[in-house]
Amino acid sequence: MYIKRETVSVTTAVGGAATGYSKPVNGQILSIQYVKTDFADGVDFTITLETTERGLWTELDVNASAIRAPRQPAHSQAGAALHFNDEGDEPVPVPICAADERVKIAIANGGDGNTGVFHITVG
Repeated sequence: MYIKRETVSVTTAVGGAATGYSKPVNGQILSIQYVKTDFADGVDFTITLETTERGLWTELDVNASAIRAPRQPAHSQAGAALHFNDEGDEPVPVPICAADERVKIAIANGGDGNTGVFHITVG
């Protein structure tokens, strides 16, 4: 598998909000890493694929660098959720795929004029 990393630096405006975009990516979104530079503590992320709006990472009140491996629940051909056990409380996770889409990174509460860096790993 060929793996590529896209790096996106996002700088907030007055009021602490910003939106940044990656270059178009193709493949499985393997991970997203936030590297704290000077975003204010308590920053909020909403990270999605731009066109399909599939959610990749939403988290409130982030205070430190973090890494997430976004997944979505798998489904049968009939549309039923697939589970690891009979109780149905452990969904089978599968990677989220992008087909020539940008990753959209929306920031709130990041502080005025502050910056954060995101590394998106695609395979």
